[in-house]
Amino acid sequence: MTMLLDKAVEALRRLPPNTQDTVAQAILLLAQDDALADIAPEHLPYILEGLAEIERGEFATDEEAEAAFRSFER
Repeated sequence: MTMLLDKAVEALRRLPPNTQDTVAQAILLLAQDDALADIAPEHLPYILEGLAEIERGEFATDEEAEAAFRSFER
């Protein structure tokens, strides 16, 4: 495991369990062999910005995350 990944995991340990699970699901999805091939080039800047926010320790609150997920409900 790289030092950056170790740092990210340590930051995730400080998050609430439900937020940890959400991030873990995203990591598992990205870790699939073909997951990166599915990223549209126009989405890459947003993904990179999100990763930079994580590195800076900028996380959404539980309320913000729940609101974002609710916005996808039909």
